[in-house]
Amino acid sequence: MHTTRIGSGAGFSGDRIEPAEDLLRRGDLADLVLECLGERTVALAQQRRLADPGAGYERRLLARFERLLPLATRHGVRVITNMGAANPLSAGRVTREILDKIGSRATVAVVTGDDVLADVDLDAPAWETGRPLREHGEIVSANAYLGADAIWPALGADVVITGRVADPSLFLAPLAHRLGWDLDDVPASAAGTLVGHLLECAGQLTGGYFADPGHQDVPNLADLGFPFADVAADGTAELGKLPGTGGVLSRATVREQLLYEITDPAAYRTPDVQLDLREVTVTEHPRGVRVAGARGKARPDQLKVSVGYRAGSKVEAEISYVGPNAARRAALAAEVVTTRLAGLPLRAEVLGGETDARLRVAALSHDLTLLERVGDEVESLYTNGPAGGGGVRVHVSDVIGIASTLIPRECVRPAVTFLEAPDAPAS
Repeated sequence: MHTTRIGSGAGFSGDRIEPAEDLLRRGDLADLVLECLGERTVALAQQRRLADPGAGYERRLLARFERLLPLATRHGVRVITNMGAANPLSAGRVTREILDKIGSRATVAVVTGDDVLADVDLDAPAWETGRPLREHGEIVSANAYLGADAIWPALGADVVITGRVADPSLFLAPLAHRLGWDLDDVPASAAGTLVGHLLECAGQLTGGYFADPGHQDVPNLADLGFPFADVAADGTAELGKLPGTGGVLSRATVREQLLYEITDPAAYRTPDVQLDLREVTVTEHPRGVRVAGARGKARPDQLKVSVGYRAGSKVEAEISYVGPNAARRAALAAEVVTTRLAGLPLRAEVLGGETDARLRVAALSHDLTLLERVGDEVESLYTNGPAGGGGVRVHVSDVIGIASTLIPRECVRPAVTFLEAPDAPAS
C-alpha cells in the first residue's frame, strides 16, 4: 500500500530549529510542516504590520529558512508553514530572496484570504463572553481558520506559506495531495486530521511537556527529537522519531497529545471535518506507535475567527529580597503596596522561598497614569519598604485580547500567489 512520510519541524513560534534540520537530513521525508502560529501570535503580528506594512510575518522566519531551505531543496522535501502570520505575501518575498541567494529555483506559493477584518460581523457574540465583538475595544485583527482546501491549489510549489490556517489542515493538505485523497471524503479527511492533530505540536508528541521526573521520565530531553508519520492510503499512520534522538514516543505521549485542546472528542471542529476520536486506537510497535480509527462528519458551514482587540496595557513591577526572613519581608512589601493602592485592580504575589523571594505586582488598565503609579510604588520600596529590597524591574506593555466567533464559509475567499525564481540573464 502506498505511504508517505510527513514530519513536524516546529510546534510553536519559539521552537528549536535543530530537530527540523535533523529530520531534513535523515528523515527521508516527503513533506515537512512548520506550525508556528498561535492566536495571540497572529494578533501581535497584526500589530507589527500596522506599524510597518512590510512586517507582520513570523519573526524567526529568516532564521529558520536560512538553515532549513538549503537542506529541504537538497533532499527534495516540500515545506509547508504558517509563518506568514499577518503578512504572508511579505513572508513569501523574503523566502524567495533566501532561495535566490542560495541559487535555488524552487517555487514559493503564498496562501492568503484568512484576514477577514473587513467582513467579520462585529455585532456577533464572542464565544468567551457572549458580548458583541465591538464591545471588547478597538478591533485590530480578525483571522479565519482556513482549511486544507485553501492550501490545496498551492501544493505544486516547493515551499508553501500561509497565514492563519487550522493546525491539522497544514498536514491534511499535503497528505491528501500525496495519497490521492479527495478532501470531500470524510473518512480520509478525518484520518489526515488525526495525524495533523498529533504532529502539530512537534516535540510535545515525543516527550516535551510530558516529562515529570520520577513519574514520567524522558531520556535526553536536551536533544529532543521531533516526530514524523508514515501515513498509508487507508489512513492508518505509524508515528516515529529518528534513531539516536532524545525524548520518548510511546502510547502514553500519543494519548496525551490526542486529548490536547480537544473539547468534544465526538466532534472536534476543524475547517475540514468534525473529527470523532472515540474509536481511535493507539498501539505500540517496534518502530513507534500506530494510530487508526478516526471518524468524522462533514466539514462545518462556518469557520472559526480569531479576533484581536486592544485590551489596554499591563504593568509588571518586581523587587527582590534575599537572606534570612526574605519571604516575610517580601510579604510586608506586598502589604505596603496594596494598602497604598487600595481599590485599584492589581495583583500582588510573593514568589520564591524563605531566603530568596521576589514581589511581583501586576495590573491591567487603559489608564497609563494608573499603571505608572503602580510601578512608582514598587520602586519606592527601595527606601520606603522592608530592609534589603533590590533589583526593581518595571515593564509596561500593550495587551492584545483575543475573542473568538464564527463566519460563514462563503464569506472567506482564499487565494494563492506563486513566486517563481527570476529568469536567468540572457547569455
